[in-house]
Amino acid sequence: MYGVTPGRLGCGGLQGLLKAGLRGRDSRRAWHRTLLIERGRSGRESTRSGGIFDVESKRARVADLEHQAGFAEFWTDAAKAREILREKTTLERVLNRFEALDRQISDAETLLELAEELHDADSEREAGVMLTTLDPLLKEHEVRRLLADEADEAGAVLEINSGAGGTDAADWADMLKRMYLRWADRRGFKATIVDEQPNEDAGIKSCTIEIEGDYAYGYLKGEIGVHRLVRISPFDANARRQTAFASVGAYPDIDDTIEVKIDDKDLEIQTMRSGGAGGQHVNMTDSAVRIIHHPSGIVVKCQQERSQLKNKASAMKMLRAKLYQQEVERRQALTDTANSQKKKIEWGSQIRSYVLNPYRMVKDVRTRMETGDTDRFLDGDIQGFMDAFLAARSAGTLDSGEAGGE
Repeated sequence: MYGVTPGRLGCGGLQGLLKAGLRGRDSRRAWHRTLLIERGRSGRESTRSGGIFDVESKRARVADLEHQAGFAEFWTDAAKAREILREKTTLERVLNRFEALDRQISDAETLLELAEELHDADSEREAGVMLTTLDPLLKEHEVRRLLADEADEAGAVLEINSGAGGTDAADWADMLKRMYLRWADRRGFKATIVDEQPNEDAGIKSCTIEIEGDYAYGYLKGEIGVHRLVRISPFDANARRQTAFASVGAYPDIDDTIEVKIDDKDLEIQTMRSGGAGGQHVNMTDSAVRIIHHPSGIVVKCQQERSQLKNKASAMKMLRAKLYQQEVERRQALTDTANSQKKKIEWGSQIRSYVLNPYRMVKDVRTRMETGDTDRFLDGDIQGFMDAFLAARSAGTLDSGEAGGE
């Protein structure tokens, strides 16, 4: 089977051909020739060892893992067995995506050949539609190749905390909460608010959101840091311009295939009544659970369920995930201390600025990517910025400078 290599045909090359449209015989032939050349080249390169997708190597690895899983003593070491099955599932998912993309390229190529031979307008239009749909698929495939860290494919737990800026900061944290919920909805992910602390006047002091979906953590880890908002404050009687800050944290929502040892004697478990907006939202039983892990100082809280047992289970899951992330960061710090791109999450080192007055602009400090469509961005259309971060990190071109101006 041949394979398409987005890295060679590339999003830019594909987009250029798409812009040409299939407007005439020359453009159709150019498309066809390029497609055939790239497809033949990529078929050779992607399937050999060391190729961009290294398909044959992945297939061989899946076969090896299936062979290991067939032994009678496979489950003797349960942790190792789960790790093998997890790797097998991940590789199969990658191969399935590759093969689906390859089939679409093959179908489009067949239609192009038919349109060339028969001068068939219907086939030409259908091929045009198919080729147009390939553009986002190629982009997605390119980005997925950048999500190679151990926990990237996991779901995520997102934390948002208001910072400097008083009520404006609390309102800003609430705006960010909505932005990420809308992003999750656009991606088809399931998002659940597991804890939220409302601010007295407006907005929220903090919230924790569990997001379920493939590669949710891989995308959201690029959002970790301080987010800065500049606008005319709706809470200022004199309508003055104000700056507010909120921090975003993310860690992988790990499952039971990753073992994290927790000693019960290190835990302090507290129960309390769930907070809320009052009325029917107030839980009159002590169902909310807070867990303090004394060796690390990590504190987690869950109050979304009416059952104390369910809240405790969710809180323990969050604690395991945080301890796992802490260990990952500790190891990275030991092996990557010279990484100049790594920044602490602290006030004054924002990763992104959102300016709503005197002009409208969202600008990422690290990638220098920007957009003037602030309404759409705050409505969750942030995937382009996430992809740009992953690409810049992979290329080593992240800017570590501070955000200047407004």
